[in-house]
Amino acid sequence: MSDTSKNSEFSKRNYAILAGVALLSLGAGYGLSMIGGGDHTMSDNGGAECDEVLYWHDPMVPGQRFDEPGPSPFMDMMLVPKCAGDAEGAGVQISSDIVQNFGIRTTAAEFGVLEPEITATGVLAYNGRDVAMVQPRAGGFVQRTYDLAQDDVVARGAPLVDILVPDWGGAQREYLAVLDTGDAPLADAMRQRMRLLGMTDAMIASVERTRRAQNTITVTAPVGGAVTMLGVRPGMTVMEGQTLAEITGFSPIWLEASVPEAQAANVRQGQSISATLTAFPDERFAGRITAILPNADAASRTITVRAELPNPRSRLKPGMFAQVSLSPDTRRALLVPSEAVIRTGRRNLVMLKQDEGAFLPAEVEIGREANGRTEILAGLAEGEQVVTSGQFLIDSEASLAGIDVRSIDGSMNMASDGPAKMKTYTATGSITKIAGASIILNHAPVPALEWPSMVMPFALADAALVEDLEPGDTVEFTFSQHDTGPRIESIRKTDR
Repeated sequence: MSDTSKNSEFSKRNYAILAGVALLSLGAGYGLSMIGGGDHTMSDNGGAECDEVLYWHDPMVPGQRFDEPGPSPFMDMMLVPKCAGDAEGAGVQISSDIVQNFGIRTTAAEFGVLEPEITATGVLAYNGRDVAMVQPRAGGFVQRTYDLAQDDVVARGAPLVDILVPDWGGAQREYLAVLDTGDAPLADAMRQRMRLLGMTDAMIASVERTRRAQNTITVTAPVGGAVTMLGVRPGMTVMEGQTLAEITGFSPIWLEASVPEAQAANVRQGQSISATLTAFPDERFAGRITAILPNADAASRTITVRAELPNPRSRLKPGMFAQVSLSPDTRRALLVPSEAVIRTGRRNLVMLKQDEGAFLPAEVEIGREANGRTEILAGLAEGEQVVTSGQFLIDSEASLAGIDVRSIDGSMNMASDGPAKMKTYTATGSITKIAGASIILNHAPVPALEWPSMVMPFALADAALVEDLEPGDTVEFTFSQHDTGPRIESIRKTDR
């Protein structure tokens, strides 16, 4: 199909769609047809009887402007003028009767405190910072394990395992013999030797007091908690430094919550949280975030935050399910009802109420949202009236009428969300040098910019544009103007 045929089909489809929208609007009420700017007396050739015409446009294609009147290239109709009397920023004019019939309501943007609350699910876990590894100070044979099993809860100082250490018996008997000689220096040397064999000072003192060798050591729990790993059984032979057990505490207990990735900016270390558990539905447990884990879950798109909850009576058990509420820091902000914000996908708009029944679209930058209100970071001032009901009808009429949008910085831009057409200029010249993402050209005059012939650098929109070119080639090129300088959009080699 040719480009002309495709354009024709495209125009017919657009016309059919827009015609359907118009019929639906008429069905909604006669008043909608009255929405728009003031009446203008039109001449037969599409001109307007007004003091000054800013531009002409096709109402069905509002984003395209024309400098001269005439037939529309898109529809079988004449172009419509935009008069100076409808100055940019005047907005869509709507009578008070239509405002009432369509239930158009407004409210003022005002400063307030946004109190967002993040809810997440979480699971209780052992306290990974309260872990003790149980290891013997000497190798030997396991005689007793006190009937312990994995996940048993033990108190600090509870016996875990008895180990028979054969090497200790001989050393202790030698120590007793030295004591009988009364040789103090030699006795001190024997005490140091027994310490190196793994005996504690308490055991050495007990041997000296009882005058009996003690070659069995009882290994006790260094901390209270659950036995999360048990690697010893009666009759085993163990080595010095071998891990016999692992004891993990759960007071305070950890709470690991999965927070949506979109809320990651609203959580911080030290922040307060509260949790409810299925086991204790009538209680709320308070704690603070101690860590925000560095990785996100690729499947659920959540981040994990870790908090600590007091657990003095050990009622909270690892593995319990929790509903978690996080309250980010509150701050004063400019707020509007969330329903007032029109999210187009490219930008966020609100419809502003102007004087004498006019409404103007304005672009805004939004922040957090909570409790039906949205934070406005830029583009709106306190006290400005925004439309909270019927704003989509006004936005559609503003697009059809070609009403400009007030941008965040206060300037006016086209209401259409379509990409703006960049103004380009065409020139000829010869390549002096090619350097990465730029090119130096000796170009001919550019009358549209009142440029004389000169040698100057141009940025390249794409470095691939000059892959087949080299210095000395004569070229024809198009370029656009930017704040950073001219940029070549297309370039091709020509015959001399």
